[in-house]
Amino acid sequence: MRRLVGTTIRGLRTPIINEGDDLLEILPDILASAAKAEGFTIRNRDVLCITESVFARAQGNYAHVNDIADSVRQYFPQKPLKIALVHPILSRNRFSLLLRGIAIAADKLIIELSYPTDEVGNQIIDKTELWNANVNPYTDVFDEESFSQIFTKYYHEFTGINYVDLYREICEKEGCEVQFVFANNPRAIAGMAENIIVCDIHTRHKTRQMLQGAGAKNVIGLDQILNEPSQDHGYNREYGLLGTNKATEDKVKLFPRDSQTFVEALQLRLKERFGKTIEVMIYGDGAFKDPHGGIWELADPVVSPGFTSGLQGRPNELKIKYLADNDYAGLSSDELSDKIQERIRGKFKAEAKKSSESSEGTTPRQITDLLGSLADLSSGSGDKGTPVVYIQGYFDSYADEYED
Repeated sequence: MRRLVGTTIRGLRTPIINEGDDLLEILPDILASAAKAEGFTIRNRDVLCITESVFARAQGNYAHVNDIADSVRQYFPQKPLKIALVHPILSRNRFSLLLRGIAIAADKLIIELSYPTDEVGNQIIDKTELWNANVNPYTDVFDEESFSQIFTKYYHEFTGINYVDLYREICEKEGCEVQFVFANNPRAIAGMAENIIVCDIHTRHKTRQMLQGAGAKNVIGLDQILNEPSQDHGYNREYGLLGTNKATEDKVKLFPRDSQTFVEALQLRLKERFGKTIEVMIYGDGAFKDPHGGIWELADPVVSPGFTSGLQGRPNELKIKYLADNDYAGLSSDELSDKIQERIRGKFKAEAKKSSESSEGTTPRQITDLLGSLADLSSGSGDKGTPVVYIQGYFDSYADEYED
């Protein structure tokens, strides 16, 4: 049968997943039921995508703010304890409880906030005010008083919150003194405290190196807090507190651990059940930017903390419209289709390497980042009830003309 449909994405509804649920048993049953109900055929190289939140819930990977405080004290046992925090993001969901846990451990916090936005695009001031001010954001450093003299107090476009006020309130409720510094150079805070926690996500390694190069003594990152195995609370060896979400008023859900082991085990289960090699990935935030608010959605350390081997690498694709407008312009419809399909079949030859104009404009991103973004947009983070996404035909091309 001739193929008339390309990539399809199905959000799979699941029961509410709780701690201790065996996803290796549950997920193949869900896929089988969905295929039967919707009448689709399971094929090789389909992709089963599972949200990190469902996986972490099944693991019970949670921690209390007091657990965060205890972990901080292990790194910084000094009393009284003063800690500098470098470039945390502005988020109730992502950082407020982490800040509370750190404030419980500390006597004073110095918080360096970047401006005009945080790392993922949340504004702390109106960008137009920065453009109109006689300010160099790469070098100028402000305390709270001088910052407020230049810039109007800003309330977040979507939440209506002033995050300086919110973060001050969180610290003071825990009896922790707080001081704010506004700077984009992490080294601005190097001499203000001996103990520093690097709070940025994707630039954390470079930030840590810069601080250490500036003479900072005790520097750790959020990825080092709650990164040791424990029977008493959740943890993540690789990411620590990175990728956490607020679970309750006192607890956070950590990024799931052992993701690679899980996806490989699930792929084997699916092979046993369906006789097909289905790719599997855990996904969190998609790697895309909101065009209206300018916020980059990727607040997790990676899009996918675990994925099977068939999802490694980047797409190797040709741009059909370029071929149609240039190499094969003037051909009839049937001749054009034949020529383009022939080129696609031979796309791994020298003519279709990265430098080729015929691939210009295709997306040079990791397959897992593309699929994770696709899955995240499909499942959403609200009330759809589809934390598992099944993708078919993603690896098909225009040259795959007929069904298997």
